[in-house]
Amino acid sequence: MKTILNIIWLILSGFWLFLGYLLAGVLLCITIIGIPFGVAAFRIGLYALWPFGYTTVERRDAGAPSYIGNVLWLVLAGWWLALTHLVTGLALCLTIIGIPFGIANFKLIPVSLFPLGREIVPTDQPFATR
Repeated sequence: MKTILNIIWLILSGFWLFLGYLLAGVLLCITIIGIPFGVAAFRIGLYALWPFGYTTVERRDAGAPSYIGNVLWLVLAGWWLALTHLVTGLALCLTIIGIPFGIANFKLIPVSLFPLGREIVPTDQPFATR
């Protein structure tokens, strides 16, 4: 079932969201300071490309640098990526078939706003990293 949902997701919105994260990652990797943010963009982009079957968990070892980095991320790329998820989610919710995919987009908004200090894990192991 996850595979079918992921294929439909890929066609409806996953590919375009992935391209947005890819663009953000490339732009952020231009400077040395932005490389950790670019890596986070690539990581979340892969999650946005194929989200069903995976979830995010907070990393316990993430400290103050993650919080500071999330503030910088919010200013640099997070707000417009979250806006993309919001608009895409609203558009998908206009049809009955698109409602689950719209809800999945809404669930990606917190991850797109604050990606540092989170880890993407399979849904059958959400507490394995804790």
